[in-house]
Parts: sequence; structure tokens; C-alpha cells
Amino acid sequence: MLQLRNNFTPNAVPGCGPLIPPLSESSRPLRQQIFERVRAAGTIARVQVAKELGVSPASVTTGVSELIESGLLEEVAAPPRDGEAGRGRPAVALGVRANAYRVAGIKLSDREHTAVIVDFAGNLIANESMTRNPGPMELPQLLVVLAQLLDMVCEKAGITRSDVSALGLGLPGFIDSHTGRVLWSSVLAGRGLVLADVASEYLGLSVRVDNDANLVTLAELWFGAGRGLSDFAVVTIEHGVGMGVVINHRIYRGAQGLGMELGHTKVQLDGALCRCGQRGCLEAYVADYALAREATTALNWVGKDGQSINVLLESLYDHAKAGNTAARSIFRRAGRYLAVGLSNVVNLFDPSLIILSGERMRYDYLYAADTLAEMDNLSIVTGRPRPPIEIHAWGDMLWAQGAAALALSAVTESLLSGARDGAAREVAAQ
Repeated sequence: MLQLRNNFTPNAVPGCGPLIPPLSESSRPLRQQIFERVRAAGTIARVQVAKELGVSPASVTTGVSELIESGLLEEVAAPPRDGEAGRGRPAVALGVRANAYRVAGIKLSDREHTAVIVDFAGNLIANESMTRNPGPMELPQLLVVLAQLLDMVCEKAGITRSDVSALGLGLPGFIDSHTGRVLWSSVLAGRGLVLADVASEYLGLSVRVDNDANLVTLAELWFGAGRGLSDFAVVTIEHGVGMGVVINHRIYRGAQGLGMELGHTKVQLDGALCRCGQRGCLEAYVADYALAREATTALNWVGKDGQSINVLLESLYDHAKAGNTAARSIFRRAGRYLAVGLSNVVNLFDPSLIILSGERMRYDYLYAADTLAEMDNLSIVTGRPRPPIEIHAWGDMLWAQGAAALALSAVTESLLSGARDGAAREVAAQ
């Protein structure tokens, strides 16, 4: 699971400049592939990098030398193997130079905004949060919130905005991550806004924007359960339902950067109204607002003024645990629709692992044994076991850490793709 540690040595770095779209697997330079292997492993020997990449040790040695010279990797003591402690010269491994860069990650949501500062190895330096009233924000208000939250978390980290190399920004909705355009989001009034460019100009640093579910997936890929996997899927259940898919160690976003919208696949023609404006979406039966809507209808509950959806859901969950038949049926219905969605994920992608992530995962009726059994019944019968499912009941801070992983990814690709190679060497010379 995701685990970010406090470990920070200040080292100011100039901004990484314009951020470029992710490269395809085949077009990435060898030094970028080397860096990503080291980053994923934490510490790893040169010979193991060569083995995993299928290249000669000499090629890896050349690439590693460039990365060390650029200040992106460093040699570290390899952990001793059993029975080798104290024998001969200590083994040397490779690790990411943690203090090479610092980046920020911010997650905007309907309930709370969260922010983190992490170093280049992904170690957590500081985090901060800001509560808010639900509903979409106008762009000027959103930019003010971004600046306030960024300054708050920077102050907590003991740095200034100029010390941050890039900002990763996550929000729910339909996001073209390549252009930074927000086609629709529940937290932003208006459509089709190129938020990355506007926020970058307003904040004075490079900003990369992506769908929040992709960011949780990126966090799992960089720091969590997906570090050693080439293919896996993450399904998030929070204020909405999202999905991220990793194929061959890379997040798949689709031709226009808008793929993997599991929450807006249709499970019922002319069904329940989704917050996207269409009907019959999976999200309209599984997300927190869907459960709250069911509770107010089936149980005739009327929310009090100012009462949040969270309070209503907690009450619904308590009633279900206490044996209330109507409350149990609401979770059961949501679980059945979730089984439909998960079986479609299995049938389409055949992932090696499915991670159910998000604070809503503490409501175990959503993934109870009968729900998983129904998922098995709906999946293609091959005679092979279905992929394992892991439950990660993280809160909103994980999403911000995923946004920070987006910024780390952007800095890495900008430096190692060849477009910013000279900048990396300038950093090492400082």
C-alpha cells in the first residue's frame, strides 16, 4: 500500500518548464527506463536493472553514470543479504536522489481540498487540508483557493513557492491530461477550460492536471501495490466512481485522454440521474450521493440544514449494521451494480490485480462476499481464478499524494525525454 515517509533535505531547483505529454513505451530513452526501474524498486543493483530491461550491463552503466551526473540518482548501500553481513566491501545499489526536487500535489473535491509537498523520491514532507462547501466554483475562486492551499502547505514544509518544481492537480470529471483542459468537473463551473495553462500562469509554476482516479492509480504505481506489477486496475468509490488502468507499467488514458470512465458506463437504460447529466451511469447507483438519495427516498429521511452527505451515510451504515432491512437493501443494490462494473473490468482488461480505493471502502457492504460472488458469476468463465482484489480505504490525502506523483512524473519525463537534458545538468552543477 501507499506509504510516504518524512525525509527531506532542502535543495532549491528551478522550474521544470513546459510539461510534455507522456511518451509511449517504445519511444522512451533508455536512461528514462533506467530511472523508472530504480524509482519503482526504491533501491536496486545495476545488474538487476540490466536484467529487468533486457539490455547489456555496459548500457546500464552508461545510463546510470549520466543520471548520477545529472543529480537524479545516487549510489546507496545495498541491504545485506542473509549471511553476508560484515563480509567484504559493502554492496552498492542505486536510489533516487530524494533532495533533487520538490513538488506539490493538490486534490480538489466536493467536500475537502488537500495538498502535499513531497521530495523527488516521493517522501512526504508536509500536508495540509481545507474544508469547503459543496458545489462548483467559478474559475477566479478556484485559482484563489489553489494559491492559498499551496502557500499553506509550502509554509508548513518550510519552503516557498519558488522551491516547488511542479504542481500536480487532480479533480473529478472529464479531463484531457495532455492539454490540461477540464471538459467537465463537479467542482468547477463552466466547461472546456484549459486549467493547466491558467493555473500555471496564476501560480507562477508548471501545472499538470488529471482526473483524480488516474492520480490514485499513479500513486499505487509509484509508491503502492502496483510497484511490481505491469498491469492492474484501480476503481475508486468516493463522491463519484472512477477508474485507472495501468498497461505495461504505464497509465492508459485513451486516444483523447478521456478513457477509463467506468463510473459513466451505462448499467440501466433511462435509469437514475447521474451528476454528469445523463441517466443510468454506474456512478448513479454506487457513489455516495446515490446512496444518500436512496436513503432519503426508501427510508423517508430528510436531511437537516447543513447536514453533509457523510453524516447521512454514516447513519445509513449504522442502521444497516444494526439490522435495518431497508438500509441493508440499499447497500445490497449498490453492491450488485458494483459487481456489474467490476465484472466488466475483468472481461475487458484481465488485470493482474484490482484495487478498490477510497474512503467509501470502509462501507464493507459494497464489497461483501455476495457482491464478489456475483462479480464472479458475471465474469467470463475460463476455469481460471479471477484477479485478486485489494481494499485500500484511504482518505482524501491519498488523492493529493497521487497528484504529487503526477508532478513527479511530469518532472521526470521533462528532464529525461531529451527536451530538458541540459536543464538537468545545470541542476547538478549548482
